[in-house]
Amino acid sequence: MEFEEKQNLNLWWLYILLGLDAVIVLSIVLFDKGGMDFQVMKQAYFAPLLAVLLPFLVIFVIQKNKLSLKITPEGIFYRYFPFQLKAKLLEWQSMERVYLNKFDALGDYGGWGVRYRLWFKFNDKAYILNDKERGLQIEFKNGKRLLFSSNKLEDLELFLINFKTRYNIQAIQ
Repeated sequence: MEFEEKQNLNLWWLYILLGLDAVIVLSIVLFDKGGMDFQVMKQAYFAPLLAVLLPFLVIFVIQKNKLSLKITPEGIFYRYFPFQLKAKLLEWQSMERVYLNKFDALGDYGGWGVRYRLWFKFNDKAYILNDKERGLQIEFKNGKRLLFSSNKLEDLELFLINFKTRYNIQAIQ
């Protein structure tokens, strides 16, 4: 019996903002005072073109990030590709409580992605990859906390209830 979920950031609106930025930069480079010719562009090491293309590349890499979450009798495995090449295991013995918790991505953590709680609370880390308001909260015996957003909240809640009764895991609340 196991639960598995994969999710990624969906920030389509960033492409619109970057497109507007690209139009503005390219119009200034190409049309202001006759525009830049190839020799001037070459002397500038093609910096204006890099200034337009590099943000698109960064957003593309961010869009390709994937969070894999897997709950098994051994514990909770998670991997945030491409930053974690190997899945990390959180063993049930190290956890004090596991439950679904309500959170505010912008108010509590300052945004989406891999974030720490605002106001320098470095013991509280979150992987927030959607705009839902609830996620899987893990509290460890050493006082640290970890939060995973989830797109399958109802399935996860039913799974945790069944998992707790079947394997008698006291950490699940």
